[in-house]
Amino acid sequence: MQSIKKNIPGLAVCLTIAVPSWLLGKLVPVIGGPVFSILIGMLIALFWTPGASCKPGIGFTSKKILQAAVVLLGFGLNLNVVLQTGKQSLPIIVCTITTSLLVAFALHKLLHIDGETGTLIGVGSSICGGSAIAATASVINADDEKVAQSISVIFFFNVLAALLFPLLGQAIGFDTTSGEAFGIFAGTAVNDTSSVTAAASTWDSMWNLGSQTLDKAVTVKLTRTLAIIPITLVLSLVQAKKAGNGQGRFRLKNAFPLFILWFICASVVTTLCTSLGVSGAVFRPLKELSKFFIIMAMAAIGLNSNLVKLVKSGGKPLLLGACCWVSITAVSLLMQHVMGLW
Repeated sequence: MQSIKKNIPGLAVCLTIAVPSWLLGKLVPVIGGPVFSILIGMLIALFWTPGASCKPGIGFTSKKILQAAVVLLGFGLNLNVVLQTGKQSLPIIVCTITTSLLVAFALHKLLHIDGETGTLIGVGSSICGGSAIAATASVINADDEKVAQSISVIFFFNVLAALLFPLLGQAIGFDTTSGEAFGIFAGTAVNDTSSVTAAASTWDSMWNLGSQTLDKAVTVKLTRTLAIIPITLVLSLVQAKKAGNGQGRFRLKNAFPLFILWFICASVVTTLCTSLGVSGAVFRPLKELSKFFIIMAMAAIGLNSNLVKLVKSGGKPLLLGACCWVSITAVSLLMQHVMGLW
């Protein structure tokens, strides 16, 4: 009880930021609630430093609430639907993720960017933006400023993708009588779900396709989300091995992040229930709660970040994000062309 009480002031501060950020995200979905939340948190941090009464709750939100958000994210995954779509899109997804991670690794060495930032941007670019960064940050124990910087970089290229990709699709000759080709492109080449939705919906509106493109893009995006599991497991194994070597011992069981196990369980529950005839709408509140928890966690991360420092040091991470974004886009288009999808 005492532990809960000490977290209340900090939780209340994060909640106060999260509610208007969530509403703003609904009004401007291409930006999204998490970005509004982290920006508001950083702006507040310029004028107010959390005191001893608020720090425990803010720290709890940026770590534990963030992990809870990832677990709840699993309730949005119907593995049967994901596997059906994956047969077509999996080769493209594997190639884009591999490319992004290799580019991020190479450039973090070349540009002398710290490993945590390079990992977060590489994973965020290749898998699913903020959700992947949330899961990865918890595993590698990244500090809040690096998480804030990575989210900001991902956000910038999300907005560019949402605005430019429909025009790019038209220019390079995607099929305008079907949403399949552009849906796969948006689902594999755009980072965050909100921007995938924005780009796919724009394509549907341009060519009067109803929701063909949107349905395809979101399902492909969900398939990408499953990559959180192997990526976080490998990273946690590496972290645990480093810690074990430093202390002269290594325990494999300590390498498994429990919140990822619960994420898998949540996905299995959703899959089994929908297979038994339960409507997917039942899980919608949990999916919304997952999004809200991420917004709360971003508020905490913003409060722990130095905006001035982030702006001054943002050039190299932005270049890294640009290279990941361009390489993913190019590989997605190349793979679709090789597979005869456009």
